[in-house]
Amino acid sequence: MSFLEQLQKSRHSLQPTETTVTYMDGSRKVFRGEMERDIPKRLGFIIDNSPDQVPACVLSQFLYLGSQDCVRREVFEKYEISHVLSVGIETPPFEGFLQVRCKFIECLDLPETDLAVVIKQSSEFIEGCRRDGGRVLVHCNAGVSRSTSVVIGYLMKHHDYSFLQALGLVKSKRPCVQPNVGFINQLKKLQ
Repeated sequence: MSFLEQLQKSRHSLQPTETTVTYMDGSRKVFRGEMERDIPKRLGFIIDNSPDQVPACVLSQFLYLGSQDCVRREVFEKYEISHVLSVGIETPPFEGFLQVRCKFIECLDLPETDLAVVIKQSSEFIEGCRRDGGRVLVHCNAGVSRSTSVVIGYLMKHHDYSFLQALGLVKSKRPCVQPNVGFINQLKKLQ
């Protein structure tokens, strides 16, 4: 029996399979042979059930990086946080804690998101905090990509770090950081 005949014969014993494709806008389709069907949209996010309530101190007693779990009164008091920069995720209002200055900057964690405006606005806020003698917590949802990219951009812009130096410093303080590939490419071009 030829190889082609063996392939044709074994084709009948194959089990049907489904492939789910998720597109960047969160829409999903299931493909099964020649058939395809839409399934409910799901947006990308990190599922992490363990609390992440300890911010990493990137620059001594001034610049802190963390997840949204760090946006708590106890954290603000312990680390004397005076400013909060929320990247892509809004923080709830701080009842009775008005001395904390907050800024929200819209930013999707997608490779095609343009970081130039995000880094400019973020750096101005962070640098203003430094000049005022404050302490700033920069956070996003998980403290892995968006807020990390903002902190790296700030270090490059205001402290003359190269991309690799800034990434190395941030990773040494918060090992879980991993900006998305689009953000990495944009940050490398800032040098």
